[in-house]
Amino acid sequence: MRLIDLHTHSTASDGSFSPEEVVKLSKKKGLSAIALTDHDTVAGNKEAITTGEKLGIEVISGIEVSAYFEKGTLHILGYFVDYEDKNFLKRLCVLQEARAERNPKIIKKLQGLGIHIDYEEVVAASGGGQIGRPHIAQVLIKKGIVNSLEEAFEKYLKKGRPAYVEKERITPEQCLEMLIEANALPVLAHPYTLHLDEQGLRRFVKRLKDCGLMGIEVYYPDHSPPQIKNYLELARDFDLAITGGSDFHGKNKKGVELGTGYGDLRIPYSLLEKLKKIHYRGKPWRVEIH
Repeated sequence: MRLIDLHTHSTASDGSFSPEEVVKLSKKKGLSAIALTDHDTVAGNKEAITTGEKLGIEVISGIEVSAYFEKGTLHILGYFVDYEDKNFLKRLCVLQEARAERNPKIIKKLQGLGIHIDYEEVVAASGGGQIGRPHIAQVLIKKGIVNSLEEAFEKYLKKGRPAYVEKERITPEQCLEMLIEANALPVLAHPYTLHLDEQGLRRFVKRLKDCGLMGIEVYYPDHSPPQIKNYLELARDFDLAITGGSDFHGKNKKGVELGTGYGDLRIPYSLLEKLKKIHYRGKPWRVEIH
């Protein structure tokens, strides 16, 4: 069976592998296709696609955009995005500026907690890519403040922790609009992070569907079997495409391997074929639950 991974990150955002390295690793792992879905940026897409063409790996131009959701975390993946669309790039600049404004505030909070850390150290940890909380966590590890990325988030950086800073986000509707305008197929990423019960999730998915949502990420390392069953039912009931991926970040997400997640993830190429049918020909597709 040909396998794929439709959720990966590179140094263009908060991964530890360059776009080229992610594609080379996918070749080594025997994957047939991947999507590069960096946070709020398409800066690595051209490099990944060019490398894929050289190595015979199909690379889908993608992105993962953050949107405002009070109860939990909302990310929407965009597949087949036009990464050269000027209007789209302008709108992404606004999101990237919000990230840039957030980071010094986090560092200031850490300093207020008696932790000696400065912005230059975090810039160095990013390797020149877009700076995010994982890079701040790397500096905390290097200084011996924490022992792992997980500890850094749990103790300081996640929502509700003392150094957390909310960043300005667009609404879900604005997120879908900008993706669709850039010719992308929008997919709800890892629904479990919304922290909604089944009925709440169903209502929210309907809201997104009415605004252009076209898919849902069903297969994901942290989804339990009951969650997967629920997401498959949502896909069927709302005529949504099914996707899946590892959310690979390299060294910045310990234990998650490209293509296989924690070891048991298997995403068949057939899901990508169905995504292409929806995106390129607009043919309706209904999922069957076995």
